[in-house]
Amino acid sequence: MLKAFANGQLFGQVYGDGTPQILWLHGWGRSGADFAPSAEILARGGVASVALDLPGFGASPLPPFVGGAREYADLLAPVVREIFGDSMPTVVGHSFGGRVATVMAARYPDMFSHLILTGAPLLAREGARRRSPGAYRAVKKLAALGLVSPARLERAKQQYGSADYRAATGQLRDILVATVGESYEAELALVTTPTTLVWGADDRDVPVTIARRSIDQMKAATNLVVLEHVGHLVPVQAAELLASEVSKVIR
Repeated sequence: MLKAFANGQLFGQVYGDGTPQILWLHGWGRSGADFAPSAEILARGGVASVALDLPGFGASPLPPFVGGAREYADLLAPVVREIFGDSMPTVVGHSFGGRVATVMAARYPDMFSHLILTGAPLLAREGARRRSPGAYRAVKKLAALGLVSPARLERAKQQYGSADYRAATGQLRDILVATVGESYEAELALVTTPTTLVWGADDRDVPVTIARRSIDQMKAATNLVVLEHVGHLVPVQAAELLASEVSKVIR
């Protein structure tokens, strides 16, 4: 059942009956529907949950800002309180949703009973050559002054932009630029919530080495589960396995 929260600022799908125990947060360019298979499995076992569409995705309108995961976390925090009250749900965050969940766990240590992350790019790849959104912004400014042709501007988009960047438009593109360079060492060190990382062994977008390095940054009790023959989209490719890992930590 699709439900509006925060006076229509956010929408989410509710699975199961009774008090929800799980919050699902999806990745960039996706929606809460990614978690439907796992959520339905758990609902059949009597565990209710809520899969939010993050602002700007799915049924949810764009956020009132241009910012990254930290701004998303602060926007979502009162909504989580609205949905779950004084209870402490388990939060499952995939990719960008994992970033948001990590920031919330760091800033609001009494919000979640357990943090489950999958494919979350919390740290930069070691030795990776990063594309510079600043370089694109410079070309964009020159184009606005008439000093760069539209064709050159488009080439800059293709050169400096990821597939997500090329697919995004307007405000979402600006949000992606604000997000792409973020790293979360400070938040990882502040997380005290017990944490499980569920990772695809074949994840090429966020390799399992990122998961292992993230654990090294954390003081919280952590556990890493590596799923063989699974890529980046764990909620889609391994719904039953994800549901199984979630069920292990439900209070």
